[in-house]
Amino acid sequence: MTGTTRIQLFLLALIIGFLAGPNVMQAIQGTSMPTKDESPDRSLTAQSASVAQVKDATETQATTSAPRAPMGPYDGLTLEAKSVFVWDISTHRTLYSYNEHTPLPLASLTKMMMALVANDVLPKSETVIISPEDLTQEGDSGLFSGERWSFSDLLDFTLITSSNDAASAIASVAGAKIAVVRTASTSDAFENKRQFIRRMNEKAQAIGLVDTYFLNESGLDIDSVTGGAYGTARDVAMLFEYIFRHHPELFTATAYPQAELRSSDNIMHHVANTNSGVAAVSGLIGSKTGYTDLAGGNLAVIVDIGLKRPVVIVVLGSSRAGRFRDVDTLITASLNAITQEEKNMFAR
Repeated sequence: MTGTTRIQLFLLALIIGFLAGPNVMQAIQGTSMPTKDESPDRSLTAQSASVAQVKDATETQATTSAPRAPMGPYDGLTLEAKSVFVWDISTHRTLYSYNEHTPLPLASLTKMMMALVANDVLPKSETVIISPEDLTQEGDSGLFSGERWSFSDLLDFTLITSSNDAASAIASVAGAKIAVVRTASTSDAFENKRQFIRRMNEKAQAIGLVDTYFLNESGLDIDSVTGGAYGTARDVAMLFEYIFRHHPELFTATAYPQAELRSSDNIMHHVANTNSGVAAVSGLIGSKTGYTDLAGGNLAVIVDIGLKRPVVIVVLGSSRAGRFRDVDTLITASLNAITQEEKNMFAR
């Protein structure tokens, strides 16, 4: 090959490479070379947008395809209560809660502490006489002035009907006995009640209810801004556990929808439970309602869920009807939670 031929072939290769090079690079890089009407910056912006779109699509696909954790029994509950506490007595752990440390008016849940303290002071056969002053309390539960009762029967009457009259009578008689021990006057009914309420607060502290205090024996609002007692949902649950462990008989009457109770004067009283739904609750051990203008609707129950799995459910600050719906919802959720827990345990 002559020198002239080599030069010609070299020039031909340069021309072919010049013409083919841009197309080859375009195919390899998958990008468009900027034309004379398109700046390099504009081309880079288009490339960045394409990369971003691919990244977004990839992330979206990853999110969509990622497995989601199953909903728990307490997830997505609709409740009216301001405060809720669900306590498993057997395992001593919280199953569900919110605002459980917020003190709220207790209304007639107070009567469970009244019952506990009076039970410490009075023998079951102690005679309690209904005074005219007792009948001035809010509400009429059908008691008569001068009517005589045994303490145990009147206490059942009090807890089933949430009678403020009966609570007043019990507090007066029990308070008189406390006053004697403290060498205070027993002729002053107001002083006797004050001694009884003082003992209620002492009992609360003794059993660890640090956020609970009582201003009267019934939980009735004192005025438009002051409740008769304050406490947290957690403290109420601890009170119920204490009664369940030490004085379970106090709950017995509260688990029935109605009762017939006879006073010592042979007056028969047909009474209905203020918790109208007790008959529908399987495994119910005890129940107490509460309602005042300040408190709203309160309800605390202790239910045997599963095999010897007593659970306390407390709702505070719901509505009059909403408290029952709230507790029903929480009972169902608790049953599902414990059933699933037991299944997992047996599956191991």
